[in-house]
Amino acid sequence: MTLEATATSANYGTTASGSSFYAAMRILPREQREAMFQIYSFCRQVDDIADSDGPRGERLAALQQWRDDIDALYQGRPPARLRDYVASVHTFDLQRADFLAIVDGMEMDVPQDIRAPDLATLDLYCDRVASAVGRLSVRVFGLPEGDGIELAHHLGRALQLTNILRDIDEDAAIGRLYLPREGLLHAGITSDDPLKVISDRALPKACASLVERARTHFAQADEVMARNSRRVVRAPRIMSKYYRAILQLLVARGFSAPRPPVRVSKIMRLAIVLRYAFI
Repeated sequence: MTLEATATSANYGTTASGSSFYAAMRILPREQREAMFQIYSFCRQVDDIADSDGPRGERLAALQQWRDDIDALYQGRPPARLRDYVASVHTFDLQRADFLAIVDGMEMDVPQDIRAPDLATLDLYCDRVASAVGRLSVRVFGLPEGDGIELAHHLGRALQLTNILRDIDEDAAIGRLYLPREGLLHAGITSDDPLKVISDRALPKACASLVERARTHFAQADEVMARNSRRVVRAPRIMSKYYRAILQLLVARGFSAPRPPVRVSKIMRLAIVLRYAFI
C-alpha cells in the first residue's frame, strides 16, 4: 500500500481520474503535469506488482526488473516503458535514488506481509512509498531543495499514515497490518493477527497515537508550505487539505467496529480545488 499519488498507494487503489491526485495535477502547466503523471504511472505499476496475488518469487523478480530498467534509464539506455521519462528526468533533475526507494518500499510487502511493524520500520516504509514520491514531486513543483525535501518528508508521512488509518479493514482482509507494534502494545493488544486486531475493542486506543502522529506531520508540512510561493505549493496544498479532510472524517467516525468507509464529498473536493488552486 502506498501514497495516493500516492491516489493510488495512497493505496494507489483508485483510478487517476477519480482521485485527489488527478484534481491537484490538472492545475499544473503541461510539462509539470506530464512529469507528475509519469511519476504516478510508475508508482501505479510497481504498486500493482506488490499487491498482486501472484507467487512472491515472481513479484520479487518483476520489481527487480523495474530496478534494472531505472538503472538503464539513468545510464542513457531507457527501456521502452521509460522512454517518455527521459525529458522529465533531465528537466526536473529527478533522482534515481527516489525511484529505487519506491521500488524498495513496495518490496517490503512482498517476501511476507507487513504485520505490526515497529515504529522505525513503519517510518522507513512511509519514507519509501510516500515521501520518496514526494521528493520526486517537489522537484517538478519547483520548491527550493531544502524546503522541498522537508515538505516531502512530512506530507508524505501524513498522507501515508492517513491511508493506513483509512484502510485498516481492507488491509486486514489481505493479511496486512500497518499499525505499529508499540501502539498496539500500549493499547493492550498483543496479537499481530490482522483480523484479530481489527476486532479488538482496544483498537481505537491503538489508532489514537497514529492520528496524532499524522496531525503533527500535517502541521509541519503546513509550516513549509506557508513560507513558499503559493504558486509552487498549490498542488501539494490541495493533496494536504484533501487528506486532512479524510483524517477528520475518520476521527469523527471513530475506529470501533463497525467502520463504514469515509469519503470526502464531491462538493468538498471541489471547494478544496477552487480555494487552493484559483482563489
